[in-house]
Amino acid sequence: MTIPNSRILFALAALICSGLMSFSLLLQYMQGLEPCPLCISQRIVVLLLMLVTSLASLHNPKGKGFKIYGGLVILLGLAGIALASRQIWIQHLPPEDMPTCMPDLEYLATLLPFTQLITIMLTGTGNCSEVQWVFIGLSIPKWTLLLFSSFTAFGFFEVLKKPKS
Repeated sequence: MTIPNSRILFALAALICSGLMSFSLLLQYMQGLEPCPLCISQRIVVLLLMLVTSLASLHNPKGKGFKIYGGLVILLGLAGIALASRQIWIQHLPPEDMPTCMPDLEYLATLLPFTQLITIMLTGTGNCSEVQWVFIGLSIPKWTLLLFSSFTAFGFFEVLKKPKS
């Protein structure tokens, strides 16, 4: 079996990111699931992954260019893994150890300095502890953890792949 070239693989990855964003917006606007700060942070990582993989596919670099894009995918995938893992951890905390719930980010953005808002987005709040949706026994952050792990593996595949001679 022949593995498709890097350009096709990066295009497929960009399409997967596009599907993920579409599904998250469907859950938000059609099902009424409001994203928590960690969910929004994970969406930003997915958007950045979509940008990098789209650029890699459109750019179609020669030589080691795909390795650079693969390295960026690894970094973004690891960031996504960290965010999803943090949310899974928060969801499994006993109620007395959970962070306090806060108002939505739009309201917080009007009150807090930017650095404090970023800290909240990366560490999560009590709002992140609620499991709002489950499919085949896995919550949204568990699914995103699997997907970010897959993107990280894909990035390593591209970085470690031997160039065609």
